Amino acid sequence: MHLSSGKKRGFQALANERGVIAALAIDQRSALRALFAKASGQSAEDVPVEPLIQFKEHVSRILTPHASAILLDPEIGLSAAAKRDKNTGLLLAYEKTGYDKSIRGRFPSLLDGFSVARLKQAGADAIKVLLYYSPFSEGYINERKHAWVERVGVECLAGDVPFFLELVSYHDDMDEKGADFARIKPDVVTRSVEQFCKSQYAVDILKVGVPVNLKFVESATLPRSQALYTREEAKVHFRRASQAASLPFIYLSEGVSNEIFADALAIAAEAGSAFSGVLCGRAIWHDGVPVFVEHGATALDDWLFGAGIHNIQKVNAGLAAARPWFERFAAASSGKG
Repeated sequence: MHLSSGKKRGFQALANERGVIAALAIDQRSALRALFAKASGQSAEDVPVEPLIQFKEHVSRILTPHASAILLDPEIGLSAAAKRDKNTGLLLAYEKTGYDKSIRGRFPSLLDGFSVARLKQAGADAIKVLLYYSPFSEGYINERKHAWVERVGVECLAGDVPFFLELVSYHDDMDEKGADFARIKPDVVTRSVEQFCKSQYAVDILKVGVPVNLKFVESATLPRSQALYTREEAKVHFRRASQAASLPFIYLSEGVSNEIFADALAIAAEAGSAFSGVLCGRAIWHDGVPVFVEHGATALDDWLFGAGIHNIQKVNAGLAAARPWFERFAAASSGKG
């Protein structure tokens, strides 16, 4: 598998010295606004944009010395990008936040007024788009999504910049936090990975959720009688999803707690998953939102220097078993992938 010089430079800017991506995600827009609304007692629509910008700036300045890259949005995140550590790479999101809930399918759309070329000019080392995807969706839904990803892939090829595809697993008729979806999540993740590793999409790296819902894995607090999977069964699902990937992939935290995400990385390591890092957001900085809302910027800085750094270091500790991003490309080039 050939990787162009521009795409290779992008990967090198985003990874650490081992070739592992230890990235911080704070490209949230509507989700961040919702957190601010909850902390302040306001409606989301009434939350002003300036505190969101400031929060991202503080997170970027204090936490990026502990990250190989940061994912931000170009709408309200560019000032935070400017405050990142000089050795930290930059991913920029290209999709609009959210989706039209009145239309079945959770269709994605690109940001107005931006292009891959413009995001590169803004300093992006790589481009990321988020796609809600389920192999169980109707054909017309997925055909439209496939074409959308293909268009972004072509644009990233033309711009010679790495294309990160974030796959968010869901089902059109299920609550993705519930037990019914947890039963099919391993298939959703694995089949989605298989789909978007196909060359027609020109994806360079996948950002995926772990293939099980950790809240349903047997543990000291969840007996086997109430669990959907044992820890050993969870490992099987991790291995299966990993083996389905011919491209490098990294895990996203899916909004879970720092403790749960750390456990997910531990299971991935035990399973021998060939993941190449993480793009972790709320599991690191989530609890800083109410601190900022209630007590201000100085209190937020104190929290970030304490709990925030502790959280990101805990995630980084889970990357000991991660594989270099270039390993999959080398395997594909040699015919072993």
